[in-house]
Amino acid sequence: MSDRGEFLAALSTLSQAAAPRADLCGPFLRALPVAGASVSTLGDPLGSATVCSSDERAARLDEIQIDLGEGPCWDALVTDAPVLAFDVQTVANDRWPVAAAALRETGLEAVFAFPLSYGRLGMGAVDLYADKPVKLSDDEVSDASTLANVAARHVLHRAVAALAPSAFEEVDRYSRREVHQASGMVSAQLTVDVDDALLVLRGHAFATDTPLREIAADVVARRLDFSE
Repeated sequence: MSDRGEFLAALSTLSQAAAPRADLCGPFLRALPVAGASVSTLGDPLGSATVCSSDERAARLDEIQIDLGEGPCWDALVTDAPVLAFDVQTVANDRWPVAAAALRETGLEAVFAFPLSYGRLGMGAVDLYADKPVKLSDDEVSDASTLANVAARHVLHRAVAALAPSAFEEVDRYSRREVHQASGMVSAQLTVDVDDALLVLRGHAFATDTPLREIAADVVARRLDFSE
């Protein structure tokens, strides 16, 4: 059973984790019945790397999946949906047999992967690890997904902030107006505030190696709709 008080406290803590090195993993441990957590980016556009891990074992479990190029985290990224492996030790998995065998060797009992995505941009996954067979309730799956969405915003913000400011400069007054208009449209499409909508636009520009003003023009012309 999900503890609403602990979840809300974890959500508040994670929402405020805007500093570049702020802990993105701890709130998952507070809100959910798991022993370890890791956040990783996978493939394009941010590359494959562990963003944070709750401990050395979680880091190692994350590393196994990244190195093998398969596992629940990759499935979560591809399907944009939670992947729930309740009993790693006794339940075979044909989708990632090599990773499953490697994870079993560590003594891991359960792993739950949640997509790390923002808008249309899939970036990686949040993996939660358990030392005993455990099932997450529907509420806990929903809570983990909510926390993963918040973590995704921080990961994307850090990636965008690391880029040279010139990468997103608007070259004239018209393009600035268009970016502002597009931000308002994306805000309505995704039901987020305008700052987050601009972050989505910048992330999409980064992922597709396209100038921000061109992405904004596509949104304004309704060639690009982030609600689809």
